Amino acid sequence: MESTNFSTWLKDMELNHPLVIAGPCSAETEEQVLNIAHQLKETDATIFRAGIWKPRTRPGNFEGNGVKALPWLVKVKEETGLLTTIEVANAQHAKLALEFDIDIIWIGARTTVNPFAVQEIADALQGTDKIVLVKNPINPDLELWIGAIERLHAVGIKNLGAIHRGFSSFKKTKYRNTPQWQIPIDLKNRFPTLPIICDPSHICGERERILEVSQTALDLKFEGLMIETHFDPDNAWSDAKQQITPSRLKTITEELKVRKGRVVEKDSLKKLTSLRKEINVLDKNLIDLLTERMDVVENIGRVKKDGNVAILQRSRWQDVINKVVDMGEQNGLSSEFIEKIFKSIHQESIEHQNRIVNS
Repeated sequence: MESTNFSTWLKDMELNHPLVIAGPCSAETEEQVLNIAHQLKETDATIFRAGIWKPRTRPGNFEGNGVKALPWLVKVKEETGLLTTIEVANAQHAKLALEFDIDIIWIGARTTVNPFAVQEIADALQGTDKIVLVKNPINPDLELWIGAIERLHAVGIKNLGAIHRGFSSFKKTKYRNTPQWQIPIDLKNRFPTLPIICDPSHICGERERILEVSQTALDLKFEGLMIETHFDPDNAWSDAKQQITPSRLKTITEELKVRKGRVVEKDSLKKLTSLRKEINVLDKNLIDLLTERMDVVENIGRVKKDGNVAILQRSRWQDVINKVVDMGEQNGLSSEFIEKIFKSIHQESIEHQNRIVNS
């Protein structure tokens, strides 16, 4: 995918900070929308977001005001000069967004998982020069994310970008949606010119960690942030815990550090080069150790084959994972990190043993 017009647009904005998209989770009333928008004029936000249609996990919760809220965003632009953006979930939403001249359209995580819905939206938007952003799918599937972006690109939409909002996990963590930073990094490696916006509100699920996650996103060279903002977050009609006030947004953007793309100072560069050489040696040692471990695993597989023993020994595996997690924590490594590594090693071990046992 060639460079998108959105990347050029970002450069032309000549912002002295990352792009900031802000506004309420839901457009509740016209008064609420305009109140927040006018307060955001005093911050670094340049784009106003608001949920018009709100896909909820279960019925009965507030699902947005729908089309009647679209004129409110027209007023936002007229009165404040802020650009506007909304989420669309189907082709009709997309057509209405174009009709009301919404500047930026985004496809939500629940829609990205459905190629049929994405294709219908792409067909409805064909020929538009609007900016279209695609949130990552709920599940950690890079190809599904790329597929949604490619469907839009295939119908001639050139103003494309991505939004990283984290991924659902069956395991409870400190995040509402685990960031799994390597996935957006992989997306950027595949499409270096594709702008990526971070949505720390949905990653965190609570306002206290928004600064921390926003800083991580900037350190990973994301192009901007989408942060849910409300003048009275605790009484918001949806996602109250993850919204912040415009004044808090202003404080966060002032505290964020935009770091240099690379080291240029001679002494620092020399130290960094030396440390990277150490990393290279350690990486080779890790590969050598993993190779040795798999050799032992294959010998275990031969013993199991001779004894007609099942590959998986659950009690043994549980002992292994408990021990390595304990050792990792004693050495300052998180249990999540150790579990992830050793579960990958265990999966590879099963495949090696399977080849031996069934050969």
